[in-house]
Amino acid sequence: MFVVCGEALMDVYMGEPTATGLALDARIGGSPLNVAQGLARLERPVAFLTGLSTDASGERLLASLRAEGVDTSLVLRNDAPSTLSVISLDAAGVPRYAFHGQDAADRQITLGTLPALPPSTRVLQLGSYALAVEPVGSALRALAARESAQRLIAYDLNVRLNVEPDLALWREVVDFMAPIAHLMKTSDEDLALLYPEQAPEQVAARWLGLGASLVVVTRGREGATAWTRALRADALSPPVDVIDTVGAGDTFQAALLTWLDENAALTPEALAALDTTTLGNALAFAARAAALTCSRRGADLPRRAELR
Repeated sequence: MFVVCGEALMDVYMGEPTATGLALDARIGGSPLNVAQGLARLERPVAFLTGLSTDASGERLLASLRAEGVDTSLVLRNDAPSTLSVISLDAAGVPRYAFHGQDAADRQITLGTLPALPPSTRVLQLGSYALAVEPVGSALRALAARESAQRLIAYDLNVRLNVEPDLALWREVVDFMAPIAHLMKTSDEDLALLYPEQAPEQVAARWLGLGASLVVVTRGREGATAWTRALRADALSPPVDVIDTVGAGDTFQAALLTWLDENAALTPEALAALDTTTLGNALAFAARAAALTCSRRGADLPRRAELR
């Protein structure tokens, strides 16, 4: 089983002006939630570890997880409000986010309230701002450190400066996770923010030297590149008419994990032993899935039948 850890929230899209305000379109969201639901749509057994509010948005988030077939036994309910991520799109369809999440429900998990993982858990997927805010960040980082020796740890940086603007803090989180995670995934945009004076291959080499088996960097329309200690592989993104890119990185991660799982490559040793062709095929599968998400509005991740 996969266990995805992190935030769940409502993405609120800014619509057209009305006579008395603005039209708003609220949709299920949050990078970790997207990955969890993406894995379920790709027919992987998955549970979601998060904090959910008892408010109306929290109830809707819980209903969505259950409808998608995500195991919600690790969801912790509380009375804090749900996080809202208000999204506007520029002319190219690139999202801009304004977060309203201080002291919200998805931040309330502590080390003392962490639930026990199911014995069938093979992979822990972590990432996004849940690792950089408190108290949930400390709890999830401690969980990853505790489980790293016995389960595969996958970490998707997903830097959100409008949630936590301190780049030094983000680097501290990455520095903590790099020796723990077996699969490090990020984007060229995140690397440009965190390490503007270093090329992606330099960052990848450092993470591999710290213990990662596989480092993956997505590059938008240009596809993706991955490194093991032995080799590099690349894959292009298929051409697509972009509606927006919300959820594209989350789709890529869910699809990459799915492909690796289906091809018996989700152990640190198997990741390190991937050859160039096999790794390129994994990246191409994930890029194709991400392109499908970009072709429709919002984080509407593909189902397995769409990728056969």
